[in-house]
Amino acid sequence: MGKRGKLNLVLENVTIENVAAEGKAIAHVHIPGDDPDGPKRVIFVEFAVPGDVVDIIVTRKKKSFLEGRIAKLNTPSEHRLEPFCKHFGTCGGCRWQPLPYELQLAAKQRQVYDQLTRIGHLHIPGISPIIGSDKIREYRNKLEFTASDRRWILPDEEPEGLTDDERKGLGFHVGKFFDKVLDIEHCYLQPEPSNAIRLFVKKYAIENGISFYNLRENHGVFRNMFVRTTDDGQVMLIMCFGEDSPAIFPMLDAIAAEFPQITSLYYVINTKCNDSMGDQECILYKGEEAIYEHMEGLRFKIGPKSFYQTNTGQALKLYTVARDFAALSGRETVYDLYTGTGTIAQFVSGRAARVIGIEYVPEAIADARVNAACNGIENCEFFAGDMKDILTPAFIDEHGRPDVVIVDPPRAGMHPDVVKTILAAAPERIVYVSCNPASQARDLEVLEQDYDITAVQPVDMFPHTQHVENVCLLVRKADVNS
Repeated sequence: MGKRGKLNLVLENVTIENVAAEGKAIAHVHIPGDDPDGPKRVIFVEFAVPGDVVDIIVTRKKKSFLEGRIAKLNTPSEHRLEPFCKHFGTCGGCRWQPLPYELQLAAKQRQVYDQLTRIGHLHIPGISPIIGSDKIREYRNKLEFTASDRRWILPDEEPEGLTDDERKGLGFHVGKFFDKVLDIEHCYLQPEPSNAIRLFVKKYAIENGISFYNLRENHGVFRNMFVRTTDDGQVMLIMCFGEDSPAIFPMLDAIAAEFPQITSLYYVINTKCNDSMGDQECILYKGEEAIYEHMEGLRFKIGPKSFYQTNTGQALKLYTVARDFAALSGRETVYDLYTGTGTIAQFVSGRAARVIGIEYVPEAIADARVNAACNGIENCEFFAGDMKDILTPAFIDEHGRPDVVIVDPPRAGMHPDVVKTILAAAPERIVYVSCNPASQARDLEVLEQDYDITAVQPVDMFPHTQHVENVCLLVRKADVNS
């Protein structure tokens, strides 16, 4: 049954059926005007759990689907858990808190299967059971917090009654609003001292009259901050300022005095209209120039711009899968594309003859070379530049044809020219590590002309979210080899 509210269509007593893409749940409904004997419409609902019986406010109506949010939870699912974070439902992260972890893993397993078969139309073997995370809280080693002079106002607050200082916030962006920031009191994603540092920084800035950034008009001193941690307790803090100010150094001194455990304290003056740091100078203010993570006897340098998998424990499992899939005997030349700081390259180097890593970010390649030298690895070479420009037939002629190619591209997947070059290089095996099975499916559909997909292994890096990593092994077809 449905009824029209003043502004929205409300659907009553809808039973949520399953978990769907993008962290939403799914149900099938009729709306007023539909033929009651005709097919039902698909509706995607935020923050719902399979088995919930809910009233839904329809927020979006398209020809092929609807979207909505819960107006009233009539009967909670037997699976529903109480969210552990007070910011749940407003913060855009950890959307699956009400869902038991085993159901999260099952949903991610289905997601990988659906995207490989429906998007890529791929012929795949059975998918191995997803590898879950040992930690489902405080599993991240990096978080970014954004400052705003006009934070997100909660439903029970009266904006007119708030002072300018009470309107300031330090936390995460809300939904799809680039200029809205939810002030965070406690985040369960990263271990301490992450929360303590954030709360101190906010308090200090307010008490000392340091302006918070206005994200719409692009002005203000305190802009954002990054906290990086390691498993053995090292901490890197990167403070980002929107304009130069004499207040910066006293603020940094106060932070260093309050948190002597900070290993590495950097600052950045970023006057651009976006927060990206790739083209900005990170200035070391106090402490060491880097923090270091350890993995299976290897030591990895992490600088302010370094890429490192944000779930350290799961990174070991992910890289182990990639190395096992590569099936190295010690004689192979391996290309590690999108190598970052060379973590995978060095992780597999002990079982390969040569490893060549390519990465876009020059600072990451510099770290990769330092890491390899510190780890006593002499069979890795690293090159910086745009993948489609570096990985060319001429490069392969100069450095040798790869026996195995390992790729771990960004969410968008590989450039078509890179896929073509890999096909032309004709490695015996390709290990494709992906944080986005949808773009992975698109690339695999092209590679499948010469390769069979022989193994698929999902790995959960981000509990309580819909995101999933997936590793596929591709073996060159026999008829192509002949």
